[in-house]
Amino acid sequence: MSSFIPSYIKTFEKGLFKEKIEEAYRLLKSCVLCPRKCRVDRLSDETGICNTGKSAWVSSANAHFGEEDPLVGRHGSGTIFFTHCNLMCLFCQNFDISHQGCGNVISDSELARIMLALQRQGCHNINFVTPSHVVPQILSALEIAIADGLSVPLVFNTGGFDRISTLKLLEGVFDIYMPDFKFWDPDVAERSCQAADYPEVARKAVKEMHRQVGDLQLDEQGIAYRGLLIRHLVLPGELAGTRSVMRYIARQVSPNTYVNIMSQYRPCGRAAEVQGLGRNLKSDEYHWAVQAAKDEGITRFDRRQRVFLFR
Repeated sequence: MSSFIPSYIKTFEKGLFKEKIEEAYRLLKSCVLCPRKCRVDRLSDETGICNTGKSAWVSSANAHFGEEDPLVGRHGSGTIFFTHCNLMCLFCQNFDISHQGCGNVISDSELARIMLALQRQGCHNINFVTPSHVVPQILSALEIAIADGLSVPLVFNTGGFDRISTLKLLEGVFDIYMPDFKFWDPDVAERSCQAADYPEVARKAVKEMHRQVGDLQLDEQGIAYRGLLIRHLVLPGELAGTRSVMRYIARQVSPNTYVNIMSQYRPCGRAAEVQGLGRNLKSDEYHWAVQAAKDEGITRFDRRQRVFLFR
């Protein structure tokens, strides 16, 4: 949408960025940025679950064409993959990035330059992948990039394990939220990522995101410029609790929520350590999940055809 002005430009013009940045960095002193609440002094480069100190790490940045249809368009989504993670799923399909630390430390000014380079390539948005543990660094880099001409929508592409207080710092900054909603059962969440509170946290997080940006809105070319898009990876043996997740989204968030039900689960990383996750997804399990979502009232689905890994 040519007339759309991203929220962060208005927030920047009002001079509100500095306050957000200062508050975000205060959270790092005894880190409570995410629900883990490790309380380490990240400003002194102490590290907790996310293995990240004062500076962000980036694994890669490029125009990505494997994202959801409304993000990709003709020129791709400008993805920036942050190294490490605050959730640390044992079956992570980017295990080398999240668990093994594939990537490099990056300064805020370098991060700003990457954003601007992706914009110059024609990317429709800047897509921050696994950003929950580096919110202060992102805000600091954005202040630099906005002053130098950043003008495309921003995507907060998260695992869904986000504190409400941190999300509120992002109000007026991000126009598109794309959280995962991974699990409904606390026991599965505990066994998969040592986060039994994940379902409760994710429920609150997606509601807060929707409060800020509403349902996903598309321009005349079908490109997203604002709103909520939820991802849900179907797990073998119905371990993700798909029907319950979809019921919650339809009844407690919005029946008009744009949802990507993903079929590409395969046992990566340490998946074999979690009972039931040591095999690929079966085709009938995926089709059951899609039908369950429809039965519960979800009507907006991503149409992109994925490479299925069914067995």
